[in-house]
Amino acid sequence: MSEGFSRPVAGHVPVLRLGDVLLVTLQGDLHDSTAQQLQQDLSETIAHSRVTGVVIDISGVEIVDSFLGRVLAEIAAQAELLAARTVVAGMRPAVAITLVELGLTLPGLRTALTTEAAMELLAQPIVSSRSGGLRQGSP
Repeated sequence: MSEGFSRPVAGHVPVLRLGDVLLVTLQGDLHDSTAQQLQQDLSETIAHSRVTGVVIDISGVEIVDSFLGRVLAEIAAQAELLAARTVVAGMRPAVAITLVELGLTLPGLRTALTTEAAMELLAQPIVSSRSGGLRQGSP
């Protein structure tokens, strides 16, 4: 996939490649089967395209249930294993409240208020911390 090329992944979920980042835009209700297919397709796309980041824009999603929350966390974990970072952008306040009420902390999942902020977050270099872990930002 070349820069700016868009193709549907998981049926009707558009994925746009912007340089080394995949932009996934979720709209409306995402059925469980579509969410699972998206998870599988994204892992394959990350592995084959060698992107370094994934932005999942959920600003068009009204409700995130425990299943979709778990799928988002699993996408981030799989992407991390494939050397790509994931940022979820555009989370509505009601969605954030619901996730907290469900007890979903979504470990490893970074968030940003907008797609632009997510792209900026992914543009920041990763540096090693003294404890041996990785963190974003400058040394």
